[in-house]
Amino acid sequence: MDPLWLATASFPVLLLLIFLRVPIGLAMLAVGLIGSWQVYGSAMPLLQQMKTLAYGTFSTHSLSIVPLFLLMGQFAALGGMSRALFKAAEAFLGHRKGGVAMAAIGACAGFGSICGSSLATAATMGQVALPELRKAGYAGSLATGALAAGGTLGILIPPSIVLVIYAILAEQNIAKMFAAAFIPGILAALGYMAVIGIVVRIKPELAGQIEPMPWPERLSALAAVWPVLLIFVVVIGGIYSGIFTPTEGAAVGAVSTGLLAWLRGGLASTRLLAAFEATASGTAMVFMIVLGAAAFNSFLALSQMPQELAMWVGTQGFGPYQVLWAILVFYLVFGCVMDSLSMILLTIPIFFPMISGLDFGLSPEGTAIWFGILVLIVVEVGLITPPVGMNLFVIQSMAPDIPIRDTYRGVMPFVASDLIRVTLLVIFPSVTLFVLRL
Repeated sequence: MDPLWLATASFPVLLLLIFLRVPIGLAMLAVGLIGSWQVYGSAMPLLQQMKTLAYGTFSTHSLSIVPLFLLMGQFAALGGMSRALFKAAEAFLGHRKGGVAMAAIGACAGFGSICGSSLATAATMGQVALPELRKAGYAGSLATGALAAGGTLGILIPPSIVLVIYAILAEQNIAKMFAAAFIPGILAALGYMAVIGIVVRIKPELAGQIEPMPWPERLSALAAVWPVLLIFVVVIGGIYSGIFTPTEGAAVGAVSTGLLAWLRGGLASTRLLAAFEATASGTAMVFMIVLGAAAFNSFLALSQMPQELAMWVGTQGFGPYQVLWAILVFYLVFGCVMDSLSMILLTIPIFFPMISGLDFGLSPEGTAIWFGILVLIVVEVGLITPPVGMNLFVIQSMAPDIPIRDTYRGVMPFVASDLIRVTLLVIFPSVTLFVLRL
C-alpha cells in the first residue's frame, strides 16, 4: 500500500477515534503503530522500534521540566498565591469601571507566570475571582468570559509547558522561547483589559463597582504578593541570565513555591499527598500524549509525507504569508475540538518543515521562534472559541447557573482581541523577537 496514501488516510481515522472519545494519546499511538506496520510490511521492524520508542522519547532531559512546573503550580495554589494576586490587583483596580474583571485578568497573568497550564490557571482563578465578581454585581457573561480568556495566559506567559514541548520538537532553545513569549503575553493581558474597558462603557449594566480601598490596605495587599514576584524573578531571571538551565529553574521554582506554601500553612500531609498525586496524574497524561505523538510522527516520517508536503507547497508558488495564514487558520479551527498540546505534537512535525523552507526575511532561529509563538497564540484562542473551548467548560462547571450561551457571548470580544494580536504579530515579527534582539 502506498505510504503517502496511508499517511493521508490516517488523519480522518485519528479524528474519528478522537470524536469517539478514545484518549488522544492512545489514539495517536494505535494509528502510528498500525501505520508503521503497514509501511514496513512486517511486524519485526515495528517490534524493534517499539523496544526503544518509550525510552528514546522519555530520556530527553528537557521533559523533566514538565512535572516540575506542574508541581510548582500545585504548590502555588496550596500557598494561596492565586488569592493574594487577585486581592492585590483588586485593591488597585477594583474601584474602577470594570476593575474587578481587570483585576481577575491581572491575577491570571500573575498566576500563569508560576503555573504554566491554561486549564489550571482558569480553574484556580475561577474559584477565587468568580465569587468576587458576583458580589460586585457583574453580569454572568462578562464574568465567565473574562475568566475563561484570562486562563489562556497560563500557557503564554512563561513558564509554559506547551512552549517547552514546541521547543523540543523544533529543536529550539527553551530559554529563548520563554523570552520571546514575554511581550506577546503582556500584550494579551493588556488587550483583555482593554476589551473589558470597552465593553463596560458600551454596556455599563454588565459591570458593578466597589468602593476604593484605603491606601494602607492596598499596600498590605501588595506586600502579600512579593514572594510570588520574587519567585518569578528568580526563576525566569535565572533562566534568561544563564545562571541555571530551564530544568534547574523549574526545580528552583518548585522548591520555592513549596516552601512558601509550607510557611503559609497550606502543606498539610493530606494536601501535600494530593499535590503529588495531581502532579503525577498530569505528568502521566502529558507523557502519554507525547509517546502517542512520537509513534504517530515516526509513522509520518516513514511515509515521507512531511517532506513531500513541503516540496509540494514550494512548487505551487504560494507566498510565505499565504502559507502561514493557512496554517494559523487551520490551528484556529481545529483548536475548537482538540487539546492544545495534542495539536502541537501532531502537527509541528508536518508544518515546521514547510515554514522553515519559506523566506520571511528572518534567520532560521528567528523564524522558528516567531512561528512557535504564533502557533501558541492561535492554539490558545481555540481554548476559548465556542463551541468546544476547554476553558469555557472549566469556567462553566463553576457557574452552572449561567447559561452556556451567555458565556459564549461574553468571550467573543476577547476572541476578537486575540485575532487582532495575532495579526499584529504576523505583520511585525520584531515585536515577538524584540527581547531576543536586546
